[in-house]
Amino acid sequence: MEPRNGCMRFLVDESCDAVFLRALCEAGWDVLSVSEHCLGATDSEVIALACNDDRILVTEDKDFGQLVFASGRGHCGVILLRYPFPLAEHLAAALVALAREHGRSLAGAFAVLRPGSARITQPPLAS
Repeated sequence: MEPRNGCMRFLVDESCDAVFLRALCEAGWDVLSVSEHCLGATDSEVIALACNDDRILVTEDKDFGQLVFASGRGHCGVILLRYPFPLAEHLAAALVALAREHGRSLAGAFAVLRPGSARITQPPLAS
């Protein structure tokens, strides 16, 4: 996925604390919220919305790992946030730093962001 107009595009899942939505918006990226646009959507519908709109999904829901890896569901990128609640503010800054540092390499990847660490897994190359 190549970001439209060079702008990073994100879809923030309803499972996420609002601090993550605000941090991405304040960084100047194009951000949609599942809570505002399709509250109650299933995980499959959320992934489809992200793909249809070329957005990287930001979520706290580990089920997306299952959906993407075990089920082989296509996606435009997923960032899974794993943190203890009191560290949400710090992880929001880390999310912005991750997007700034890795930018386009997050497209199509599955990233897990934890306090102090990030793991980015690229999909296997099609043969």
